[in-house]
Amino acid sequence: MEFKLFQDEIDDLIELMTSNRWEYHGNVIVKEESIREKFDKGFYHDDRETFWIIDDGTKVGLIIINDMSDSIPIFDMKFDHKYRGQGYGTKTLFWLKDYLFGEKDKIRIEGYTRVDNLGMRKCFTKAGFVKEGYLRSSWENEDGSVSDCLVYSAIKSDWESGITTPINLNDFPF
Repeated sequence: MEFKLFQDEIDDLIELMTSNRWEYHGNVIVKEESIREKFDKGFYHDDRETFWIIDDGTKVGLIIINDMSDSIPIFDMKFDHKYRGQGYGTKTLFWLKDYLFGEKDKIRIEGYTRVDNLGMRKCFTKAGFVKEGYLRSSWENEDGSVSDCLVYSAIKSDWESGITTPINLNDFPF
């Protein structure tokens, strides 16, 4: 598996985004026009780094790392439906930690997912991310519905030590 910086492969991006349904994202169906518009406005580059996720020469997905000027970036992953559930998400999260903590010297990575996205929740857990919060009615969907979501994080000190430190979500004394 390798990660190649996205340059201007707009046709490949359109193919990935329009040939899949994105059940756990705000927009389930993405239209070509919106992708081109976002691309033209710098969405995939401005304070972001976007990488193709490639396996054996095939682009299986995409990861967009947001807030690169911040010490705590967030990200979004998308995989072609043919490659979901095959371990690419977990492998990508391990790569993300190595890249952001090792090469970019970030201190923390945050990821958000809808509470019903069990696949992504498994990826976070397997890759050593810690569930830190349950956010009620915080994910707005294109159809007007609102979902609960979860926030997971990885911190540099855990990555350096190889030990995932748990947190106490119920620390209030009474």
